[in-house]
Amino acid sequence: MNIYSTLLAFVLCCAMPLKAFSQADWQALPMTASSPANNPTNSQKVELGKKLFFDPRLSLTGTVSCNSCHNLMAGGEDSRPVSMGIEGRLGNRNAPTVWNSTFQASQFWDGRSPSLEDQAKGPMVAEPEMGMASHENAIGRIAAIPGYQSEFRAVFGNKNPINLDNAVAAIAAFERTLITPNSPFDRYVKGDAKALQESQVQGMKLFKSIGCIECHSGPAFNGWEPDMSETEFHEFPRNLDSSYVSRYNLTQDLGRYSVTKTDSDKHAYKVPTLRNIGMTAPYFHNGSVSKLDEAVRVMAETQLDLKISESETKLLIAFLSSLDGPFPEIIMPRLPILAGDTVLAP
Repeated sequence: MNIYSTLLAFVLCCAMPLKAFSQADWQALPMTASSPANNPTNSQKVELGKKLFFDPRLSLTGTVSCNSCHNLMAGGEDSRPVSMGIEGRLGNRNAPTVWNSTFQASQFWDGRSPSLEDQAKGPMVAEPEMGMASHENAIGRIAAIPGYQSEFRAVFGNKNPINLDNAVAAIAAFERTLITPNSPFDRYVKGDAKALQESQVQGMKLFKSIGCIECHSGPAFNGWEPDMSETEFHEFPRNLDSSYVSRYNLTQDLGRYSVTKTDSDKHAYKVPTLRNIGMTAPYFHNGSVSKLDEAVRVMAETQLDLKISESETKLLIAFLSSLDGPFPEIIMPRLPILAGDTVLAP
């Protein structure tokens, strides 16, 4: 598909009223997130999970918390190409945003964790991240703090309340509150015709007409649908002839293959959300692209085999900006302390 056919599709698309598009293609983000039957959400559990999310004592050096790589005061990530853990150690992938992470069927770029609960276990014992020798060591840190002892009992009962499963259940419960609904796009889909600017409406139509919605569909624009249990993985990059492939080193990482060892999974990844995308640079699994306009051009050429114009790029970015939703107010937690003492090894 060349630029002329692209422009023709765009002109025809913009001439069509929005109702000509299937309503199923455009879904508002849910106002609340559901919780699994084995981990129902309640306010006490959420508050405990928030404390654990911000507590660096879950790391070997007492310097890295969940929030270090998923900064809730920013875009829910760390603005680095790849994340930095204890002692300045670097990981090998870009940190995905934690905002709206509940609206996906699995976690991590390669989908190796099926739930938020399972995902929360990984960084504690990952050498480049929090670096604890074992989960037992990490939970032992928490168990030694009297304030956590009483809070875990209040949430989970008196029988061995401080354990790994309860800790990650609380963290996941907190993360399910980290959603950003009611964006201009959401209001538009719900019937507010004035919620979007004209450029955003045109960008929305272009987004579908050139095929972006093939992967970035659903309410979170990541292929996820409510009650979805299986994750879809897509090859990236598809067009290996693009100069962007070598420029941004897009094929060094083998993607989901590192989990499954199945050849068809080489360079396959979970589709990232486009919600609040302007706040989550740098982009892609290796964080190699720092600007959104360049990321849009890379996606068009490597995934759709299209070279898009500057005006098309601007329209797509205008539409993407309509996916920015208001962030919920989060009151920073007071962590339980050991006055004059520490749980860290000398």
